Amino acid sequence: MMGWKTWRRRRLMQRPLPAAWLGVLIRNVPYYLKLSEAEQRQLQGLIQVFLAEKRFEGCGGLEITDEIRVTVAAHACLLLLGREPAFYPGLYSILVYPHPFVSKVTKLQPDGTVWEGPQVRLGQSSPRGSVVLAWDAVLKDVTRFDDGRNVVLHEFAHQLDSQSGAMEGAPQLPKGSMYAAWAYVLGREYAALVADLSRHRATFLNPYGATNPAEFFAVVTEYYFEKPLELKERHPDLFEQLKLFYGHDPSRLNPKGNEPTHGH
Repeated sequence: MMGWKTWRRRRLMQRPLPAAWLGVLIRNVPYYLKLSEAEQRQLQGLIQVFLAEKRFEGCGGLEITDEIRVTVAAHACLLLLGREPAFYPGLYSILVYPHPFVSKVTKLQPDGTVWEGPQVRLGQSSPRGSVVLAWDAVLKDVTRFDDGRNVVLHEFAHQLDSQSGAMEGAPQLPKGSMYAAWAYVLGREYAALVADLSRHRATFLNPYGATNPAEFFAVVTEYYFEKPLELKERHPDLFEQLKLFYGHDPSRLNPKGNEPTHGH
């Protein structure tokens, strides 16, 4: 017997977006125009469910608008396009500041000591039910969807990671048989990035990915959606693991992004 939540989600998935929301999608989500018509309809449905279930809160004097809600929801839902969508079950609220915000952070130093202090952040993801974003950073990232930097994709990759119980770069995979290859490939690629930086070598991937395995997964997710062709060419094994995880292949889409592709 179908549960009420499942029934409600199915109804929402079939509901077309209001015209004003669709306008935001076209303006602020360049990736949307690359999708097939079926994928565009699917993304619209995912956005409907996401916005019905998650609470947005304005911070620092910011008033939450439909542009903010739809822009953030759309990028969060890109990560669900090829997956059985669980709609971020541990996430309840998205807090949005107008500008970068200060957050207290705890860091383990190389010498084993722990450092605590304030840090200016563009985004932050908590396994305890919240994502925090700086709206000006979101807008800057979404208008350039080809540079491997996207704070919404980054923080929501952390949310997917945390569904396994901890943010450690090892999210829940579709099949148990996938874990060995995931651990081997991502572990090897993470170690290679750390080694390249320690030797002062230029890297294709954002050096921030060397912070820890959780940040590595979030960074490579940004590259997977924003620079798929380059990632596939330079890091084919890593690309393949992400494709198996996300179930959606950005490298097959029209790279110009000015017209949707049709058929597969």
